[in-house]
Amino acid sequence: MTVIGTRKTKVQTMNMNSTAATEPASASSLRVLMTRTRWIEVGRIFLTGLVALLFWRQGVPLQILWLAVAIGLYPLVKTGLIDLIRERKIGTEIFVTVATLVAVFGGETVAGAVLMVIILIAEFIADLNMDRARASIKTLIGSVPQVALMRDADGERVVPIRQLRTGDVVLVRAGEKIPVDGSIIGGAASIDEAPITGESLPKDKSIGAIVFAGTIVASGALDIQTEKIGSDTTFARIIGLVENAEAAQAPVQKLADKVASWLIPVVFIFLIVVYMLTGDVRTIVTLLIFTSPAELGLATPLVMIAAIARAARSGILVKGGLYLESLAKVDVMVFDKTGTLTANKPEVVRVEARDTRFSERELLSLAAAADRRSAHPLAKAVVDYATLAQIAVPEPDQYEQVQGRGAIATVSGRAVLVGNAALLRENGVPLAAAIEGGGQTPVHVAVDGQFAGVIFIADTLRPGACEALVKLKATGVKRIVMLTGDNEATARAVATELGVDEVRANLMPEDKVTAIEELKKQGYRVAMIGDGINDAPALARADVGIAMGGGGTQAALEAADIVLMTDDLSKIVSARAIARRAYRTIQENLFVGVGVVHVLGITAALMGWIGPIEAAFLHLGPDVLVFLNSAKLLRVRIDGA
Repeated sequence: MTVIGTRKTKVQTMNMNSTAATEPASASSLRVLMTRTRWIEVGRIFLTGLVALLFWRQGVPLQILWLAVAIGLYPLVKTGLIDLIRERKIGTEIFVTVATLVAVFGGETVAGAVLMVIILIAEFIADLNMDRARASIKTLIGSVPQVALMRDADGERVVPIRQLRTGDVVLVRAGEKIPVDGSIIGGAASIDEAPITGESLPKDKSIGAIVFAGTIVASGALDIQTEKIGSDTTFARIIGLVENAEAAQAPVQKLADKVASWLIPVVFIFLIVVYMLTGDVRTIVTLLIFTSPAELGLATPLVMIAAIARAARSGILVKGGLYLESLAKVDVMVFDKTGTLTANKPEVVRVEARDTRFSERELLSLAAAADRRSAHPLAKAVVDYATLAQIAVPEPDQYEQVQGRGAIATVSGRAVLVGNAALLRENGVPLAAAIEGGGQTPVHVAVDGQFAGVIFIADTLRPGACEALVKLKATGVKRIVMLTGDNEATARAVATELGVDEVRANLMPEDKVTAIEELKKQGYRVAMIGDGINDAPALARADVGIAMGGGGTQAALEAADIVLMTDDLSKIVSARAIARRAYRTIQENLFVGVGVVHVLGITAALMGWIGPIEAAFLHLGPDVLVFLNSAKLLRVRIDGA
């Protein structure tokens, strides 16, 4: 049998096409949270309290008080029995019901009624705060406009978002939020993308750039061609993922349920023994309040909701408390190289002319001309470098791309080969041995059948990579491992520069999975960081998979347990810091908010210092402490976040 707290952590998914989904920042206000059902609950609590007061003042007979108590207990009994029969769960409802009935039939009628009223008030406030915490996710991230200024053949007009279709053009001015995902077809603007990426500085965007719903035009004006609306937008998917994250319970939360399940019989045996020794119903009622394990169910959900919301505000999507706790406990982090530790933007690092007929600039000019029609990343790096150096790059007279080899071209009457050593040898160019780059990729150049020189290209490190790895180690990560399909020399060069502890090169995707499994067998808790697509098998096999650069990428949003909305390695440090702080907060809740308060309460009850009414008031303590301690995650400064 499993025990839960009063707060039912059922998933409340937003529908981005509905009004509720696009409620402004006041969505967590009391007006919105106070539904018809809650007002009925307030009325029932008030009625029971009023009748108890009148009975105490001898204004109503005992039968009326019993009726009021029955009205107050009805929803508790109903909920408690449904959970007990259908889900084999015992919550606060059962404990409050038993405590009230024991008090009423034991001669403590007024105390029982007051006890029930106070407990109902405490639970009402706790439920309200839980829903408020959930609503804060939407408030923290932002909202999407419900209307848009659309331009068509008939001119400009304001229309509801739901009436927009793919291809429609919407206009957005400075200070306004973008209502759709789309591409810019007119204008230029500086856009605040913090609701999506967590980045604090606006980005300049012009024609052809992609923009997201929920982001803000800081300056300028845009004509945007609609591509996605409503629940299909990146913003909507983020909201959905974050809100659904509550369903994935953290192990510590499941542990709390297990502890509560074996605590139930112990509690009842304890109460029976106390009654046999004292025969005091008043003491039993008091102990029933403090021995309820219901607060265990509140200690973790609020923390997880607050931490997930805090991470989302920073451009980090955590898909559940399960992964948040896993990230807090990780002691090995495994990184893919290309596109993760490196920027996946090859750049020319040096040029060596090996033929005295050509200077380095002339060699680069011929190579860039031969490569200018190629779409290969290395060819593009050569052309970009020549352009940056203001070297003339003529159009080739003839051009042929050789798969897996390079390019053959005729430039200004000269026969030019640009590629690997195999290309030169296959075309009769004398080459004693392939040039080794020492971690850099050598691009061989031949002119008119003679080896002319080498252009060395290397993938640049991602900005902030070194700092991020140092900070991760400072948080308790024991080993940093790099897995790559690249060659050993290149991998070693990158690893040395970054200070990586272990390198495994020339790996296929299945080899990366094997490497993850080996680390787990050694007893490590492993996080895998990759691009979310090519590394999907390894991401899935790790204890927690982290995808880089999920902004606008459906595959990245779905492939991993945690998604960084930008290609910023410092966000891994932030995610780790938030996870560790959340886990520490849960421990504080369990020890102080539940353990200390309940132990003191049980001691005071056994010593006869307090009775049922005082215990009911003190029962508010754990709820208040846990809520305040959890909610601070939304605001408190976290080092690294």
